[in-house]
Amino acid sequence: MNLELTYAETLSHEPKKWRAVLVTVLLSVLILGWSASAVQSNSTGGSGLAVAKGIVLGILHPTPSLLFTLGTNGVPYLLLETMSIAFLGTLVGAILALPFSFLGASNIVPKPVAYIVRLAVMAVRTIPPFVYGLMFIMVTGPGAFAGLLTMSCCSIGMLSKMFTESIEELDRGILESLDAAGCNTWDKIRYGILPQLMPSFSSTLIYRFDMNLRDASVLGLVGAGGIGAPLLFAMNSYRWNDVGAILLGLVILVLIVEWISSKLRTKLMRG
Repeated sequence: MNLELTYAETLSHEPKKWRAVLVTVLLSVLILGWSASAVQSNSTGGSGLAVAKGIVLGILHPTPSLLFTLGTNGVPYLLLETMSIAFLGTLVGAILALPFSFLGASNIVPKPVAYIVRLAVMAVRTIPPFVYGLMFIMVTGPGAFAGLLTMSCCSIGMLSKMFTESIEELDRGILESLDAAGCNTWDKIRYGILPQLMPSFSSTLIYRFDMNLRDASVLGLVGAGGIGAPLLFAMNSYRWNDVGAILLGLVILVLIVEWISSKLRTKLMRG
């Protein structure tokens, strides 16, 4: 009986959260209403509902000639170019990120050096992909090469950070055991460092490739190659059937790559 009274007293003294919930809901409604006030009607002469209907119908009825042609204007070629930009950008970014990752690991280099390198990597990560794309387009001109350079620079920051964290989590006991066994530096790298780092590095690379694939499809909007530019042109000219074909191909590619990458990451994590 005393326990029941104590429990009832505890419930009666619990803080009343309904006021905080009510205030949160009211603030959310006010913010949504303020955001909706900035919505403007379509200036092209058609209603927004008509445009939305055209987009949905275009996605449901894509242009077959774009989906199944192998020319440079077809969806397969554009998707292949986008995937190539993402893959090569990830590969080049990983190669460039390796020295930064080792120089940024405080368990390998002195802490002041690691701190300076981490600041440099952080500065690289702060620049958005669009800015990199516009910069490289001014240097190399529009095309896939500008997209490759953009993906490489965007990959350096994230890969360096993730690689550095993996290096700092190395099991020093294995290296000390190899050192006690009389192994040289190459043997310690070959049998002590690489086996520990390869699963983590590979998983990070696969994840970054997923991100680059999505970014590469958007970089075409600024002229950095890929499928983004044809998508933008089709939307600006209200060719919703072409938009549907491009989006359908992009969705299929992303789903296939996501499925393969998830299988690979699971296999790497389980050894």
